[in-house]
Amino acid sequence: MVQDYNCSKISIYQFLRSAFACDGYFFQTKEVIKWLDEQNKAVQVNVNKIPFKELDKWILCNENLRHNSGKFFSIDGIRIKTNWGSVQCWDQPIINQPEIGYLGFITKEFDGILHFLMQAKIEPGNVNCVQLSPTLQATRSNYSQVHKGKKPLYLEYFQNANSGQILLDQLQSEQGARFLKKRNRNIIIKIEEDIPIYDNFIWLTLGQLKRLMHYDNLVNMDTRTVISGIPFGSFEPEVADFFNYLEHKNKLNTVQQAFLKSALSNNGSLYSVENIITFITQLKSVYDLSVRQIPLNEMNQWIVGDDEICHEMHKFFKVIAVDVEIGNREVVKWTQPMVEPVQEGLCAFVCKEINGILHFAVQAKLECGNHDIIEFAPTVQCLTGNYRQTKEGALPFLDYVLKANPKQIVFDTLQSEEGGRFFREQNRNMIVVAGDEIGVELPDKYFWMTLNQLYTFLKFNNYLNIQARSLIAAISFV
Repeated sequence: MVQDYNCSKISIYQFLRSAFACDGYFFQTKEVIKWLDEQNKAVQVNVNKIPFKELDKWILCNENLRHNSGKFFSIDGIRIKTNWGSVQCWDQPIINQPEIGYLGFITKEFDGILHFLMQAKIEPGNVNCVQLSPTLQATRSNYSQVHKGKKPLYLEYFQNANSGQILLDQLQSEQGARFLKKRNRNIIIKIEEDIPIYDNFIWLTLGQLKRLMHYDNLVNMDTRTVISGIPFGSFEPEVADFFNYLEHKNKLNTVQQAFLKSALSNNGSLYSVENIITFITQLKSVYDLSVRQIPLNEMNQWIVGDDEICHEMHKFFKVIAVDVEIGNREVVKWTQPMVEPVQEGLCAFVCKEINGILHFAVQAKLECGNHDIIEFAPTVQCLTGNYRQTKEGALPFLDYVLKANPKQIVFDTLQSEEGGRFFREQNRNMIVVAGDEIGVELPDKYFWMTLNQLYTFLKFNNYLNIQARSLIAAISFV
């Protein structure tokens, strides 16, 4: 029997139908890439690094780097102490943005298929300027117009949405190594009425979005985190096989079939949901995380300079300042601090068929900005260090992923981090399907989970980190 997901008058079957729709009512997928290119050419963008002293309305002092309104965000210093891992005490700068913002989609059916209203949005840190973002992507400071600019388009649809229109509503975390306990409201609403569609907006199916994620840096992080939480239901394995038969009649043993069965099947998992809850609860009970805010100028091993805040060994990341001019934003010209990576990162899931169901190797990971100490992360997550210089065998599964047989790599693209706070940061995202070379027994702090179980935990707050959600969003059933 199918579980009741209370999808507010929309059946999970409509989400599935949209996920199976590789072309939309208005655009074929290949046309979307051309449309994005045209959007790029239509907008004037200038982003330049500047010294901190040239920041307008931002104050850099010994304590922190903050906006003079007290809104938006600040760059604070923190001192971390923990009994997790080999490094148990360190200092670092972090983005402190306590506001909960909107990451939201308006959806509507066209020709019986649910479409998502996407925005071609330019963020100052984007590698390639324009990326596909949610209908609404706004911090509280932005939509309350602290910047004295225009209100974000379509804001009122989310503020006035009734319970019958809301299909998804979650609080999900941001990057735990860069944000201090930051969360956003991930929300999807459905409308019936016609609404105005502006020049930089486009209707796309869920299947189109998942296909576009196979291109580098086209679908932004905020889109990926919201669609990762979409429920597809929970069925007996025989029902999941029937769905596969309907969608893949002429195909045999495709990875998309394995993904769909893992997503829909509520039986066959190596461990129960209760086992997994006990696993993470035990870790949260044993490991401590103490985070204390300290002045920027008291951080050990960090240098506060005129142009950047950086680690003395030039590792991890740095804080810079930029001058921004973007033609189609609520405010067209401004300055702000940003976080710039020192190196490209790597995030990867290793999955393996167990008991006839594809399982994902998930690691429990502590990050200093986590709201609840530990979240589930991909099998491999290397963001703050140079994974190419990691000693062989030092990090579980890293060598396996980097040396994986190309035939076993089913997803491999560069995906951007959130361009409103991170300057030109992109990380390699991979999914590798393992064979007998990977056993069922996993290292300490790792666990096998089916895709259905991952979706179950996505319904709740602070279980899966944003890197895991980014990879889950890219999983396609066609």
